[in-house]
Amino acid sequence: RMLWVILLCTLVSSLLGGLCVLGVFRRRRPNEPPLDKGTIPWLGYLLEFRKDSSEFLKRMQRKHGDVFTVLIGGYYFTFVMDPFCFGAIVKESRSKLDFRAFSAQLVLRVFGYKANTANHSIVHASSTKHLMGDGLTVLTQATMENFWKLLLFNLSSGEEKRAWREENLFHYCYNIVFRAGYLALYGTEPPRGAGNKEKAEEQDRVHSNQLFKEFRKYDRLFPRLAFAVLPPKDKREAERLKRLFWNMLSVKKTWQKDNISGWISDQDQLLAESGVPEYMRDRFMFMLLWASQGNTGPTAFWLLLYLLKHPEALKAVREEVDKVSRESGQEVKAGSPPVTITRDMLNQTPLLDSALEETLRMVAAPILVRAVLEDTSLRTSSGTEFTLRKGDRVALFPHISVQMNPEIHEEPHKFKYDRFVNPDGTKKDFYKNGKKLKYVNMPWGAGVSTCPGRFFATAEMKLFVFLMLSHYELELVNEEEEIPAIDVSRWGFGTMQPVHDVRFRYRPRF
Repeated sequence: RMLWVILLCTLVSSLLGGLCVLGVFRRRRPNEPPLDKGTIPWLGYLLEFRKDSSEFLKRMQRKHGDVFTVLIGGYYFTFVMDPFCFGAIVKESRSKLDFRAFSAQLVLRVFGYKANTANHSIVHASSTKHLMGDGLTVLTQATMENFWKLLLFNLSSGEEKRAWREENLFHYCYNIVFRAGYLALYGTEPPRGAGNKEKAEEQDRVHSNQLFKEFRKYDRLFPRLAFAVLPPKDKREAERLKRLFWNMLSVKKTWQKDNISGWISDQDQLLAESGVPEYMRDRFMFMLLWASQGNTGPTAFWLLLYLLKHPEALKAVREEVDKVSRESGQEVKAGSPPVTITRDMLNQTPLLDSALEETLRMVAAPILVRAVLEDTSLRTSSGTEFTLRKGDRVALFPHISVQMNPEIHEEPHKFKYDRFVNPDGTKKDFYKNGKKLKYVNMPWGAGVSTCPGRFFATAEMKLFVFLMLSHYELELVNEEEEIPAIDVSRWGFGTMQPVHDVRFRYRPRF
């Protein structure tokens, strides 16, 4: 009989434990934000959130106000939609709000890489050294030379070269920007013997194109992989692709290349010194590829598409680009060499900067997440004070809160290429309810989790557009074509992608 009592007690405690895990007993405490668990235990709102995060969050904001807690796949997320609170959250100490625990889980799931304690400081130090300041000048030069190799290698005079060429715009931009960035970072094929420079360059073109094809397969699976909702067949494909990239980007293969960037070589050396085994460093290489090249191509696509759909914007930005080239003593004309674009030249394009910023405002939609390590109080702009509960996660979705907020950006759904620049070329300020806002566009995250590669990514996208506008006439095949809708399954992972591609044509300007 005693056995039955023990069994019964064990069963009851297991059941209660299970119900706790499912979130059945969670109650809202005094001063906590409104709590909404949904109707499905543990899952909560996962399916709805996964289907269209933006629409779900708008609905919750209408229902509960600017701060609310929802259950998503076993975790309680407090979403903060008040932009005046952003500073307090992104600047809060790591002992209270930490982004590393969440990102380490995600990185393990999607790249197979197990982060160690030294990781963050290694990435941060090498990014500061090589992706900003003097290091960025070197990398900008390398990236530009690789753009020449991919974009301009078959530019020569002659009538046949003046013919229009037709392509899919999204594929074209993503492909070229990805490959130029990859070759600049991971190095190029060494020429084997004298006079073999052309062969090596051709090999770079072929190899980088194969890599891009496989990367796109992985990229399509990425959102569902991150949410751990891939069906078995796709899961097998994701594992195959991971192994392929661990091999293609392996440390052994990378070190055989010429012109490896300091960003890649430094990080590998520092990881090796901190005791990370080689197979894990191969996985790290894959993670760096996605982090550096997963969003720049899609952003370049949207920027070119918006310029093509707004002729006055295209004209203004092209005139600015031509003026900067002329002032550097270069002019694009028949038979002239490709424009050499320096980092200084990229710093003289306020209209191109504003057009890029405006593009990011419309299509960059990261979700910024922090783990709540201890109870933390949060005061909203209306003066209400909330307590964020230890063990929960706090999340920001700037795309709704600031970037598409009509109180901050007038007519937010319209592309205004000069939205972020004053007539004198200085940066514009933005306000909400008469109060100046610090965070008006957050494509790169903020605070300790700000993207360390943002200056390189910006340089890469600007180089591409600068070269395209300098050397080519561009137009949409169908001038009347609507700008495609965005693929809602990608909310939260950086730059959004279109639901379908757009045909365009290009030919040399001279």
